[in-house]
Amino acid sequence: MFYGEYERGLDKKGRITLPASIRETLKDEEAILTRGLDQCLFLFPKSQFENLREKIRTTGIASREARNFRRHFFSGAAPVKPDGMGRINLPPYLREYAELTGAVIVAGIDTYVEIWDAERWQKQRTQFEKDAVSVESWEDLGI
Repeated sequence: MFYGEYERGLDKKGRITLPASIRETLKDEEAILTRGLDQCLFLFPKSQFENLREKIRTTGIASREARNFRRHFFSGAAPVKPDGMGRINLPPYLREYAELTGAVIVAGIDTYVEIWDAERWQKQRTQFEKDAVSVESWEDLGI
């Protein structure tokens, strides 16, 4: 399980250092980095990526939306493995997509990790924190 919010810097080679708790969860498994939603990156343990892949495969290819989602999600996918210092390389095309240039936020989201531009994360966070406290949101979850 992934959780927490961590600020990291992007180095000159396009790498970030993953937090220790995230590295520990990934230690025995390859990970897949890909374009996410809301202009962030998603980092999945390979097993979780495979589970999601199976669900996406059922969408078929007749729908333009399904094809576009598949293109967005799979064409951007890249395997990553933390080096001895816990760093992963973010390929240039993924950094460009998420507009990552300096400070980034690494956020644990239960079964996966999101990587955000720090400024964009703060804007999104303001909105999702407002949404999260609505009674309807909790009721929809049966809480």
